[in-house]
Amino acid sequence: MSSESARYFYQPLKTLYSNEDYLIELLTESGLLDAAALEDARHKKKSQDTMLDTVLKLKKVTEEDVAKTLATNCGMDFLDIGKIDIAQDAIEAVDGPTALRFKIVPVVYTGSQLVVAIADPLDFDALDSVRHLLKVDPEFVCAPRGQIQECLLQFYSADMTDEQRKQFDSTAVSVVVGDEGGGGGGDAPIIKLVHQILQEAYQARASDIHIEPLEEELRVRYRIDGALHKVQSHPSRLLSAVISRIKIMTGSMSIAEKRIPQDGRIQAKMGDGDLDLRVSTVPTSCGESVVMRILDKSSLTLGLPQLGFFTDDEENFNKLIRLPDGILLVTGPTGSGKTTTLYACLNAINKSDRKIITVEDPVEYLLSGINQVQVKESIGMTFAAALRSILRQAPNIIMIGEIRDLETASIAINASLTGHLVFSTLHTNDAPSAVARLADIGVKKFLVASAVRSILAQRLVRKVCADCGQEGDITPKEMRALNLSEEQVSKAKIVTGSGCRSCRMTGFRGRMGLFEVFNITEEVSHLINGDESTPQLRRRARELGMRTLREDGVRKVLSGLTTASEVVRVTMSDSD
Repeated sequence: MSSESARYFYQPLKTLYSNEDYLIELLTESGLLDAAALEDARHKKKSQDTMLDTVLKLKKVTEEDVAKTLATNCGMDFLDIGKIDIAQDAIEAVDGPTALRFKIVPVVYTGSQLVVAIADPLDFDALDSVRHLLKVDPEFVCAPRGQIQECLLQFYSADMTDEQRKQFDSTAVSVVVGDEGGGGGGDAPIIKLVHQILQEAYQARASDIHIEPLEEELRVRYRIDGALHKVQSHPSRLLSAVISRIKIMTGSMSIAEKRIPQDGRIQAKMGDGDLDLRVSTVPTSCGESVVMRILDKSSLTLGLPQLGFFTDDEENFNKLIRLPDGILLVTGPTGSGKTTTLYACLNAINKSDRKIITVEDPVEYLLSGINQVQVKESIGMTFAAALRSILRQAPNIIMIGEIRDLETASIAINASLTGHLVFSTLHTNDAPSAVARLADIGVKKFLVASAVRSILAQRLVRKVCADCGQEGDITPKEMRALNLSEEQVSKAKIVTGSGCRSCRMTGFRGRMGLFEVFNITEEVSHLINGDESTPQLRRRARELGMRTLREDGVRKVLSGLTTASEVVRVTMSDSD
């Protein structure tokens, strides 16, 4: 698209009409504006706004009022674009540069007839130019300007250069969420829709927002306390515009690129607080799918008890995180809270006399007093490369986001054997399996036995809602699964949630951890060096006092913190 084309389109919405003074007269003559409304608008008008823009912001008239007035006075039909499905052959009838330059949207094309929507039928130069440029003599209809801009963004965003998109972002949209206008930065329907999605997710305490294209709808789901809930559905034609809006908000993602996955970040205002989102897009058969992770900064201040540690495990783990050297591993699947646990550990030992450096991909939260390094594999900044460099920074404590390969594992082990305390994560089902996992990537078992001090496996379960929790029962099937006796249940405080507004009628509010702490004692080191299998390690660890994930879950069920069904859902049976 030429720079001349860009100059026409990339202006604030308020300049979309060519003769605004005349339009104000038409609105007044039609009775939509009276003298009192105009006087109020004059007093509240900002220097950078036109009078028309002001009366629209003050809701003295609507964009639909403006479009209908223009249509009547110019002898055109009015069209509500939001109520029709625009076919792809209609879009292809007008090229992107022409549509963007003259701010038009083709809505119907039959081969011999082309219906084109325009916001400003008073722009006679545009009408004449479009008739000259198009192969078919178009029939013009008048549509609200917000709908025109929404469609241009939806159907012609690929024709915008990065520079033009930045200019569009700086003039037509705002990244501030929850501003005093309530529209998320403007009156465009797509901007309002995205703002509404973010606001509702924030209010619902969601950890993730999933925007997924299906064949006939655009589905929006929130992950709340680990469970997905469908909350909205929209016409599938809105997909491109919604995705483009989200990409623009990141400031780093390309709205023209839809063939490959992209990652970005949104930092915005939500009421009085800050909203930090990590954005990921991936192409699917029906279009791009978006997941936005809401980074909850309140988790940074959590202590071990708030994570779900009982007193005995808390005392044990507090001793481990204050060791002078060695490796402490946290294991579990994606979404099991490993990063939150590591951050809680670092916060607990973050003192002015210790230097702490982390290597993460990505850096999710900024921790005060801690040096955090972002991995960027595209420029060669891998975990291993970053680790080699930070060891020359003389840290006391190192946190590695994840041990993924032999090179990273070897550097971590060497660091631990030379006087550093190293925290990291692995993807394994339970704590003893981490030994076999390290061996699988090439680490010698005698090095595992020498360097690793403890392995913590964890899962997250939903907590019973404190507002609607009441005395409940455990089914015989759940008793068998948890290996519970009638006597244990009769003495316990079994609680279930009946459902209320506070928990969105789920009976659960918030999550807590289940933990399995596998300490590498001298005896366990001998077993590892003796090449014992994972089941044998697990059996002996339990004999030495290791409490499994399911056993820790049973304790929390009997204490009334969660339900038996939750523990059964996230843990495996302890039968050998």
